[in-house]
Amino acid sequence: MNTADHTPADLLRSALAADPGRPLLTYYDDATGERVELSAATLANWVAKTGGLLQDQLGVARGERLALLLPAHWQTAVWLLAAAATGVVVEMNGDPADADLVVAGPDRLEEARACKGERVALALRPLGGRFPQPPDGFADYAVEVPGHPDTFAVYDPPGSHDPALVVAGRAFTGGELLATARADAAERGLGSGDRVMSLAGYDTWAGLSAGLYAPLAVGGSVVLCRNADRLDAEALAARRESERVTHFAD
Repeated sequence: MNTADHTPADLLRSALAADPGRPLLTYYDDATGERVELSAATLANWVAKTGGLLQDQLGVARGERLALLLPAHWQTAVWLLAAAATGVVVEMNGDPADADLVVAGPDRLEEARACKGERVALALRPLGGRFPQPPDGFADYAVEVPGHPDTFAVYDPPGSHDPALVVAGRAFTGGELLATARADAAERGLGSGDRVMSLAGYDTWAGLSAGLYAPLAVGGSVVLCRNADRLDAEALAARRESERVTHFAD
């Protein structure tokens, strides 16, 4: 744990400083057979590009509200960390009609059309692939994000007292998010180098904490599994062994 971390954006910076090459987020989708492994450096690259998309292309400023209509997915983690870097307040499954912009997966595009601001769509295809046909009224994330720089400099950095996240009706400032993540990590017995396998969704704080924030807050890493209910106990146990998982959350 780096006690110098004050905002959620600091978590990724600390992971980079500790070991940029180590696996930080490994993602499985057992409906498609997809497996993606992101090192700290690779995740930081995606976050930087997404921060550039938010700030420089979409013109979103600190304090504006983002309705994030995405499942537990590696690209959702990217958006959460990019929003933290820019000071954008993420409302998980928030009402698009009340948001300044919306980011939605392929099954929630109609719902997302209620947003009067910018709309971004994610195909959630393997390897971050684009939509075969761009959805009308949306920017296709996979088309727009590659052109942004691999490094990101925020114009108006958020502080620890700024609003950062709303999930299942619970609101956090950046500092509150970090403090709660560290407390969750302590309760789970997590420490530096631990590896958490999470089957939980991102629609609750418990799922976000286990599947992202708590491991990162103490120098750990995540194995995030979507649609793992398709696995039997033997296959799940084999994955835990192969991924060197030390802790489990469902």
